[in-house]
Amino acid sequence: MNIWKKIFGIGLAVGLSVGMSISPVYADTISILDEITDEETTEDYAEDTSTILARSSNLSFGNVKIQRVASNEIVIYGLTACHKKCSKVYLSLYLERKVNGSYGTYKYWNFTANNTDELEKTIDVAVPSGTYYRVRGYHAASQSGTKESTSTLTQGIMVK
Repeated sequence: MNIWKKIFGIGLAVGLSVGMSISPVYADTISILDEITDEETTEDYAEDTSTILARSSNLSFGNVKIQRVASNEIVIYGLTACHKKCSKVYLSLYLERKVNGSYGTYKYWNFTANNTDELEKTIDVAVPSGTYYRVRGYHAASQSGTKESTSTLTQGIMVK
């Protein structure tokens, strides 16, 4: 019986020393949310407004918005506002998608209106989920041969 106690003791000592020398290795879980930068937000909504300098006589400001409404649907909005009625008002909306760490144009729309003081559009867009989207806007107004413009850019929102 004494020999069995020694074998058990040695086995126990070896087992404990081997067990304590093994350290668990955990796999890194990489999520797209871990890669969030200053260009993105954790919110379901982002907006940007660009106000024109005081010396502008036609264009007042531009505004763009993006909002996630479902797991594969977003709404984008753009507004070009003028100080007064202009002969031509421009609004371009660029939906950008983040792929491999960089944003690129996914879809775009160009609108114009004549003899008005504003142009606004709201667009529902079906998009693939699992990445960030943002909206870039170009806003301009022309009157009597003078064209003034500005641009806007929202932060990216996650569509998941």
